[in-house]
Amino acid sequence: MNFTKRISAAVLVLAALGLGGCAGMTHQEKGTATGAVIGGVAGSVAGGGMLGTAAGAAVGGVVGHEVTK
Repeated sequence: MNFTKRISAAVLVLAALGLGGCAGMTHQEKGTATGAVIGGVAGSVAGGGMLGTAAGAAVGGVVGHEVTK
């Protein structure tokens, strides 16, 4: 496993662990966080590397925020 894949995997694990603290979040905040995680995974798979993961997480967060309005 190369360095970029290790970093991407670490980011995804940290994001997943962060979602464990969603108990006090509103429905819209949960949608934003979930969208960011799913987008990050999709960006990592599609674009690879840190930039693909970050871009996917940003787009997924916006989509998740808008869908749960």
